[in-house]
Amino acid sequence: MMDTLETLYAVIESRKGGDVEASYVAKLLSRGTTHIAQKVGEEALETALAASSEGREKVVYESADLLFHLLVLWADQGIRPADVAAELARREGTSGIAEKNARK
Repeated sequence: MMDTLETLYAVIESRKGGDVEASYVAKLLSRGTTHIAQKVGEEALETALAASSEGREKVVYESADLLFHLLVLWADQGIRPADVAAELARREGTSGIAEKNARK
């Protein structure tokens, strides 16, 4: 899966500053962080709603949309998929409860 995310991320990066009439990614990026973050929130909500009432196939579909928009947000923020993978690896073997308590 990381290969797929890295490939998609590279495409997203290549669209920075591109023609907003020809590229949805360029259009999203041109609208700024707040707009991109709102799109991530919308897609997260759609994924959650699909999980609660629409079944597996719809959850897969909405999850793909969510990951795509999250990658656009990462590109906007200069975060690479490897950065997130490294953070997940750092947390590996740590109880979720312990990790959450360590944030306080």
